[in-house]
Amino acid sequence: MFFDVTSNLIVMALWVIFGIVKIWAFIDCLRRRPDAFPAIGRGSKVLWLILTGVSMLTGLLPGLTLGIFGIAGLVIALVYLFEVRPKIIAIVQKRY
Repeated sequence: MFFDVTSNLIVMALWVIFGIVKIWAFIDCLRRRPDAFPAIGRGSKVLWLILTGVSMLTGLLPGLTLGIFGIAGLVIALVYLFEVRPKIIAIVQKRY
């Protein structure tokens, strides 16, 4: 019984954490300028909106969170947040 409760709490905590990360990536992608994406050579804003949007949808369904699609969605969100987002911020904040 203790294992079941602990297991359910861990899965619920992971669902919440993964969901927050995926929603953050999608909302941040919505806020960025469309011309910044091609400037860093990482595709278009539409592509990243689709990727992070699908990622967010996999995070909203508890059954998909720890499955292959949920983990792939988390990887997409993390790639956006830790690779694409910093480059966009660096380009947008440059002042000549």
